[in-house]
Amino acid sequence: MLASLVDWLSSPWPWYVAGPAIGLFVPALLWLGNKPFGVSSNLRHLCAGIAPCGLDHFTYDWRREGSWNLLFVAGILAGGFLAAVVFANPEPIALSRNARASLTALNITDHRGLAPREIFQWPALATARGFVLLVIGGVLVGFGTAYAGGCTSGHAITGLADRQLASLIAVAGFFAGGLLATWIILPRLLA
Repeated sequence: MLASLVDWLSSPWPWYVAGPAIGLFVPALLWLGNKPFGVSSNLRHLCAGIAPCGLDHFTYDWRREGSWNLLFVAGILAGGFLAAVVFANPEPIALSRNARASLTALNITDHRGLAPREIFQWPALATARGFVLLVIGGVLVGFGTAYAGGCTSGHAITGLADRQLASLIAVAGFFAGGLLATWIILPRLLA
């Protein structure tokens, strides 16, 4: 019985189960406690709790405003650990022949993990390409979430479920930026 439960948990859920589960989870949060679903505000909660530096931005009751969100992020980290370590699948990722060819054309040849080792390893960070991809890209993502007033999960899931025009505009911007990065920027950086 336990083995079949582990097998069920370690296999990916199909889109037709995972999508509606997320779709039902968000309205329940909005309805039950008016709790927004997002991740980017947690950095502010952590800074306010760990190192209150006297800045007005970090002077608020972070326990009341952010404890639920911090618990949510702890669950994300615990789930990621369980997925990567406890329920890890030793088989290589199932990529189509076309996907492998596209990645190989971008000089990404190691298809064993979820993240390409050519990009996401410490030695890769020391290169100009790694610095641009990880450091500059991270700064731009942080700036974008601050400028847009939330991250992709907050706007695309909660904001759209709450029918907010600002979230619709932000999601359109996220998709446009993703398409620009995928088809124009990344091929030039990885070639």
